[in-house]
Amino acid sequence: MTRPATPPVAELGQLASLGTLPALARQLSGLGGCARPVRLDGYRTEHRVDLATGEVGPVLHHLDSTTLPAGRLLVACKNRRATRCTACAETYRRDTYHLITAGLRGGKGTSEHVATHPRVFATFTAPGFGPVHNRPTDSRGEVRPCRCGLLHHQEDDVLGTPLDPDTYDYEAAVLWNAHAGALWRRFSIYLRREVAKRAGLTQRAFRDHARLSFAKVAEYQKRGAVHFHAVMRLDGPDGGSTAPPAWATPELLADAIRAASAVVSVDGPVIDGRAYSFAFGRQLDVRTIRGADFDGGAELTERAVAAYIAKYATKGAETATGTLDRPLRLLAELGHLRISDHARRMIRTAWTLGARPELEELRLRVWAHMLGFRGHFSTKSRRYSTTLGALRDARAEWRRTEAQTALGIDRHDETTLVLSHWVFAGTGLTPGEAWLVASLAPALGTEGEPTP
Repeated sequence: MTRPATPPVAELGQLASLGTLPALARQLSGLGGCARPVRLDGYRTEHRVDLATGEVGPVLHHLDSTTLPAGRLLVACKNRRATRCTACAETYRRDTYHLITAGLRGGKGTSEHVATHPRVFATFTAPGFGPVHNRPTDSRGEVRPCRCGLLHHQEDDVLGTPLDPDTYDYEAAVLWNAHAGALWRRFSIYLRREVAKRAGLTQRAFRDHARLSFAKVAEYQKRGAVHFHAVMRLDGPDGGSTAPPAWATPELLADAIRAASAVVSVDGPVIDGRAYSFAFGRQLDVRTIRGADFDGGAELTERAVAAYIAKYATKGAETATGTLDRPLRLLAELGHLRISDHARRMIRTAWTLGARPELEELRLRVWAHMLGFRGHFSTKSRRYSTTLGALRDARAEWRRTEAQTALGIDRHDETTLVLSHWVFAGTGLTPGEAWLVASLAPALGTEGEPTP
């Protein structure tokens, strides 16, 4: 969080005169740098419980929001979007990094044997919806002029926008995003079939020999179409703790991925006589996680893959296409927003399609700011590794233990009854609080584990 150039002298002076400035700074440091915390009114009371009689004993600890330096309990917003809260997005990125890394080399409750299992990194792209401004390269990797005749620089705002917006298939682009999640689910089914076929097994028998695990993240291309990056791993029948069969190799897995992605499709709606069907684009990149052929010569190591996927876990459509990072309430809002014309047309198309009764289940108006995409940005199979929830719980438990130790409280042998009641009282920080948050280092255990 960036500190405001001019400190709010009046508010800070009042806090200093009341003697609450140090205590407020301690409370704010527990937010981990969050710029948009949730403010809550209420209380929390802990009672000791007698295990022999079940009788509720005296109060062990009582917290009332009115006694806190900020006058309310402040809870980090935990928004994954970097455009909404940089600090919470960084925590989310770190957690995603460790989740992906655990599935590649073990740790966090995942067996270290996964490091020896066949693993590949795959990128699945969207199909084309019309020519767009781009930076094509020749066989030597040198950038050539775009179809428009210009040689665009990497940060050119027109990259990814249609050469001819009037002929670009905006309807298909929005519907592709809306069906991308369903296409991935069907692909995962097809992939298991293809792996089983190459192993000479039936689908039913495959379950007794191996298990396919994955973790993926969705990324928006500049044209506003979603594509997926995925780590895919072959394990033994019980997951990462069991060795895969001898026939399980990275080459077999990569070949099965190519075969499954080439044939999988999902049917879309029929609109004005046009029947939609969606499949992945022709560009498919599958690489074994072991070589030195990733990202222009850098090694395709566990660390590189985890960092690459985690980077996109905090980005949404707004980062790539210049669209919104929050839902629309009314279409009229578009006229007052500073977004690209391409994003505006994608949103308008999603909003228009959302009015059709036959597309009600797609909830396109709710997801118009996401250009129709309604899936989770990062997902994984159950046995891939730990969960984001488990990482958050471990961090919360660590902070709780540290706080109890600091207060000299030992509750290992106690059973407690917790009574609490909290009411939403708003979001954000006062100018003085914001200035302090930007000045403070986050308290230990609030910002997620560091990454290498």
